[in-house]
Amino acid sequence: MEKKKFYITTPIYYPSGKWHIGHCYTTVECDALARFKRMMGNDVFFLTGTDEHGQKIEKKALECGKQPKEYVDEIVAGLKDIWGMLDISYNKFIRTTDEEHVKSVQKIFQELYDRGEIYKAEYEGLYCTPCESFWTESQLVDGKCPDCGREVVRQKEESYFFRLSKYTDRIIKYYEENPSFLMPKTRVNEMLNNFLKPGLTDLCVSRTSLKWGIPVPFDDKHVIYVWIDALSNYITALGYGSDDTTLFKKYWPADVHVMAKEIIRFHSIIWPAILMALDIPLPKQVYGHGWLLIGGDKLSKSKSDNVKNELVEPQALCLRYGSDAVRYFLLREIPFGSDGVYTNESLINRINQDLANTLGNLVSRTTAMTAQYFGGLVPENKCFDKKKDGELISMAENLLNEVDKSLESLNSPEALSKIFDVMSRANKYIDENTPWILAKDESQKDRLGTVIYNLLETIRICSIMLMPFMTKAPKIILEALSINADDITDFESVKAFGGLAFNTKISKPQNIFPRIDVKKELEEIDKMVREEKKKEKENKKESKMEDNVAVLEEISIEDFAKIKLKVAKVIACEKVEKSDKLLKLSVKLGDETRTVVSGIAKSYTAEEMVGKSVILVSNLKPCKLRGILSEGMILCAEDSEGKLSLVSPISDIADGSTVR
Repeated sequence: MEKKKFYITTPIYYPSGKWHIGHCYTTVECDALARFKRMMGNDVFFLTGTDEHGQKIEKKALECGKQPKEYVDEIVAGLKDIWGMLDISYNKFIRTTDEEHVKSVQKIFQELYDRGEIYKAEYEGLYCTPCESFWTESQLVDGKCPDCGREVVRQKEESYFFRLSKYTDRIIKYYEENPSFLMPKTRVNEMLNNFLKPGLTDLCVSRTSLKWGIPVPFDDKHVIYVWIDALSNYITALGYGSDDTTLFKKYWPADVHVMAKEIIRFHSIIWPAILMALDIPLPKQVYGHGWLLIGGDKLSKSKSDNVKNELVEPQALCLRYGSDAVRYFLLREIPFGSDGVYTNESLINRINQDLANTLGNLVSRTTAMTAQYFGGLVPENKCFDKKKDGELISMAENLLNEVDKSLESLNSPEALSKIFDVMSRANKYIDENTPWILAKDESQKDRLGTVIYNLLETIRICSIMLMPFMTKAPKIILEALSINADDITDFESVKAFGGLAFNTKISKPQNIFPRIDVKKELEEIDKMVREEKKKEKENKKESKMEDNVAVLEEISIEDFAKIKLKVAKVIACEKVEKSDKLLKLSVKLGDETRTVVSGIAKSYTAEEMVGKSVILVSNLKPCKLRGILSEGMILCAEDSEGKLSLVSPISDIADGSTVR
């Protein structure tokens, strides 16, 4: 029988340069669903990737002295490392800088233009650079961007527009006819009341004010804006617009697009309109989950550094607690469809209560009793007692159906709670049946064997059911039951109770989730994070000094009089090791010679600096840069593109002369 097709996507992530645990939620959620669907016998295609164009990237790359592609390459490599640590099983990682994507997006833009869905006009609106979004006055909150709360600026430029307004009624009708298209249900009212019922306006889909983007194929003054560029990844990843559309024909329409709620508008209004304009079927479902909050606020790069001393970097969390603990927390802690709260304490409590107490304790007790009472071999199950055994066996046998029901609505917290309910019942079953007492009575040997068998079989079933959610611990537990987890590719073996064979060798696994001393751990984390923040602050301060960046504010004539500027002559110069920005200069000021470190290496070579006369801030407090004591600052002018030009006397004048 042919497998069912299942296509699941995360949004493509914007390269922020610093990833936190909040970035991981959507991808871990989708990975668990993809793994579960594969084990249910589906042919799954799981897509994730990065959205790499736009003004923000262009600006940040310039600030770092890099080309945009070079800048995003480094960040994307870091993101892929995180996905590797978390065992994300994507089938494809798409980048909007991929050549295939670029060509397909240009074809999509051209097709929309040829169909009359795109036209040229002049646009003036309120623009948020960090979010790359245009807003109307009525959509602003306290005059600021409704998504991120930052300032907006009014921009005016020639642009191409997509006729989004013509699809208002059609999208409303689609919502009505397809009630499961947008989930959870609360998102539907939000889209209807805030955007659709007031009436959509045509959408700006090109820009002339930036260069870092995909060129409009018939007008190279324009680059294609994020909505067509980024959103199209869901079909370009499958080969739409290319010479090979096999995957597109096989997997489209997507079964579900999963994302955080702040970008639901783009996926439930703009993306459907684009697809309608192209006569392409819409995805079956768009799901907008809640945020991961910290300190009562959305966890973001701009805010996470300034809240409590929480450890939020996914690499550090995985190294400290293991990737299974991080995955489990994200999948279990965040309420279905709502916001969740992250603190180090909540993570540790989840590890202790669920992973150490419920799971770890069950496995440890059961394998130890198997070794003690049956020489480490699975006993026979020949003394069934419906009253004592029936509830546990029934829960284990029905577990697959229960988890499947929960994941049909993407409710991973409920799915995991059902698995842990079975294990909690197994722990209670131990206390009810008191194996240690049965072991004292030889006549109860068969009953003891049945109790131990039921516990081992429950552990087997629960471990297999946990495989989509946690990728390491279930394998370790199954290995202790002499089962090779790599041989398990589906859920067939958990549909009936009794799959564990008599006399199978059982070993006691390592302590998979050691219990953590909460108070001691929180103190250690607090100290570690404080030290890291202090180090980052020092690095930022040094970086600013390297770039000769000063915070400008108004000063009085008295303040200016304190600055001593002198003419200095460069008599020697060399590059600073392990820095692409810094030059070490020896400068002569009359009878005095000084060492100055200056961040001009991208504009001037060491060789061409020798012999130049420069203007030096001579009474600047000495400071160390890369371990070199710098005794002053060379003045430069900087243009809008970051190019530096030395400030020098226009005629010969003796070094050491005062600048007035």
